[in-house]
Amino acid sequence: MTTPETPYRGQEIWFLTGSQGLYGEDTLRQVAFQSQQIAERLDATPDIPLPIVWKPVLTDADSIHRLCREASVSDTCVGVIVWMHTFSPAKMWIAGLSALDRPVLHLHTQYNLSLPWSSIDMDFMNLNQAAHGDREFAHIESRIGVHRKIVAGHATDPRVVRRVATWSRAAAGRHAARTLRLARFGDNMRDVAVTEGDKVEAQMRFGFSVNTYAVNDLVAVVDAVEDKEAAELAAEYCESYDVVPSLRPDGIRHDALLYAARLEIGLRTFLDDGGFTAFTTNFEDLGGLRQLPGIAVQRLMADGYGFGGEGDWKTSALLRTMKVMGQGAPGGTTFMEDYTYHLGPGTPRILGAHMLEVCPSVAASRPSCELHALSIGDREDPVRLVFDAAPGPALVVGLADLGERFRLTANAVDVVPPSQPLPQLPVARAVWEPRPSLAESAESWLLAGAPHHTVLSSAVGIETLTDFAAMTDVELLTIDEHTSVEQLAKEIRWNAAYHRLAQPL
Repeated sequence: MTTPETPYRGQEIWFLTGSQGLYGEDTLRQVAFQSQQIAERLDATPDIPLPIVWKPVLTDADSIHRLCREASVSDTCVGVIVWMHTFSPAKMWIAGLSALDRPVLHLHTQYNLSLPWSSIDMDFMNLNQAAHGDREFAHIESRIGVHRKIVAGHATDPRVVRRVATWSRAAAGRHAARTLRLARFGDNMRDVAVTEGDKVEAQMRFGFSVNTYAVNDLVAVVDAVEDKEAAELAAEYCESYDVVPSLRPDGIRHDALLYAARLEIGLRTFLDDGGFTAFTTNFEDLGGLRQLPGIAVQRLMADGYGFGGEGDWKTSALLRTMKVMGQGAPGGTTFMEDYTYHLGPGTPRILGAHMLEVCPSVAASRPSCELHALSIGDREDPVRLVFDAAPGPALVVGLADLGERFRLTANAVDVVPPSQPLPQLPVARAVWEPRPSLAESAESWLLAGAPHHTVLSSAVGIETLTDFAAMTDVELLTIDEHTSVEQLAKEIRWNAAYHRLAQPL
């Protein structure tokens, strides 16, 4: 089986160091050595998922401009870390920063952790000038309007490492969005508002390309799958999951498992041949498909593909982007939908699920592979994986098109075990307690006009999402333990004014 290309393969962060020729070659050699040491220290940190690549010290406008242009067209560079080791007159950086089309992290650090109080002299002072060199650089960043993340502290500080790591994941997510191709099989669900949106504006803002294909284009690929291939994948299902007896090779419904395997192989083939890393389906438009894809979609999501139900291309693209951000981190990321509430007794909770499509990356234990009727779609009973989501902190994130801008809304939640077993609910599901409470969370979510399709992630934190929103210049509303509905309403009004004023004439 093929999977999307490993998200971070061939990608890297460039480490740029600013100085000038005023201090002489000996000082510049020390600057180069020390900045290379810091870059290597960050690169060796396992928490930072992308390689940190040191670049020669920049001391004049031409070299700065040249390197910034190289970064902007590089197929490997997804972001730059910039540090002024000494004083680098910032007018030298105007052309370079103006040409730079990569996320920027301004690292405000220095080589030494402690001052050598008894031996400090002017040579030391001239070499270690980041305290005011970075202030000069930050001024021109602000003057130009460079969106950047600022991290202050020594490179050995775990807080610094963590913040660089979260930013690098966001930079990788931005790169994934800019190169994302999404296949829609059919249109979106009829009469639904939130799954609509401006695909051209989405490509301009995020970079992802969304195109629609007839469902029967997929059917032709599914029907061409060899029986041997389907049988081999069905055998893999039997090894990987607790498959109910009726679906096993000697069961009366084994044919349904074989067709589910054929669906997965056909979907993978179509997506991989077209270079797609995200897709949508719609139960209202299944063409010649015998089943609504269930286990196929779940396994594709587990391998990193984005997915949206009912033609929801925005959530599909968001899921793929967050899959990339969370690659290798503990936890999982899945397509999700707020389905129904438990309002009491006890702490109010949300039961989230979808018809079939919840990613097993969030499963608490080995999933069960089952066959059940589906009251919508007018097709054969679909095969699906059934499980409960693992408990722990997570984010529920939605992407909505407001007409004049896109809005990300994120709710911090705590996934919990179901209060009681759910023997009659044959779908994968998650139960969570939203912060600050269900009532305040729901009121805030509704006030934001956020969607009912979401991405649930225990692998991506709010800082990474905040960095991504800044990189793409997209509004982000956060609902957490500090949120009040009244304050959020004010934030929404302020944001509306800002984004309207920030639009080009």
